[in-house]
Amino acid sequence: MTAVLSKVALFGTCLGDTLFPNTLRASVRLLERLGCEVHFPMEQTCCGQMHFNTGYQDEATSLALQLDRAFEEFDVVVAPSGSCAAMVRDVYPRMKGLDSQLPPRIYELSELLVDVMGVTDVGAYFPHRVTYHPTCHSLRMLGVGDRPLRLLREVRADWTSWNCLRPSPAAASVGRSR
Repeated sequence: MTAVLSKVALFGTCLGDTLFPNTLRASVRLLERLGCEVHFPMEQTCCGQMHFNTGYQDEATSLALQLDRAFEEFDVVVAPSGSCAAMVRDVYPRMKGLDSQLPPRIYELSELLVDVMGVTDVGAYFPHRVTYHPTCHSLRMLGVGDRPLRLLREVRADWTSWNCLRPSPAAASVGRSR
């Protein structure tokens, strides 16, 4: 059974906004096609992960507070980025000087689709070869497990899987040729 969420906020992330705006547009189209009313608060900013990971705690906290304010009116926030969702859900609760209400409300996109909405088949077709890279943050910090693969298995495509521990055949052949 598919659950329809009436009000979902999209956390675009700084990299999504800057480098991958088509991913954000596709996320909005997908969620709207599944019946969601998608909001994009303009006050949102970077989650502060780069700052936090490089020792700039005060700057990371400031960004986290801004992000918390931007999404305060939303019960469900979705990010098409495991790293950013992991920063909010896993790191925010441990940051000094931050009492964020956002961590329990943020989902990585595949979590929202599979766990909350009960969707694995989004009716997608992609007539090209697809490579899936399970990111370290989504696997280790968020524990998304096979959710992305469950979605991908329903996409009519020619896809392969790749991860840090098992290089793709193309990557392995490049390594052999050097």
